[in-house]
Amino acid sequence: MGFFDSDVVQAEAKQLFEDYQALVQLGGQYGKFDRDGKIMYIDRMEALMERYRIFMKRFELSEDFMARMSVEQLKTQLQQVGMTPQQMFDQMQATLERMKSEIPDL
Repeated sequence: MGFFDSDVVQAEAKQLFEDYQALVQLGGQYGKFDRDGKIMYIDRMEALMERYRIFMKRFELSEDFMARMSVEQLKTQLQQVGMTPQQMFDQMQATLERMKSEIPDL
């Protein structure tokens, strides 16, 4: 069975994508959130990034050709903007840390 043939992988990928889309859409209203809403949004985004990091690590560790190709495609896309996957995660974390620093009394 291939990596992408797994019902668990497919369900996890679908849920990760849906959760990301929902957070991005919600993020459009971030400036209108109260303090607790901003904290909740950041916490959810951090949890999502951790899930994504784990999901990508599973791709990297897989021996499945398609999983490996997916990792290589991501690397190629990121190289086009001068980044590595680790730099992408670092950038996301830095953005969330900056957002936290802008919340009073946090």
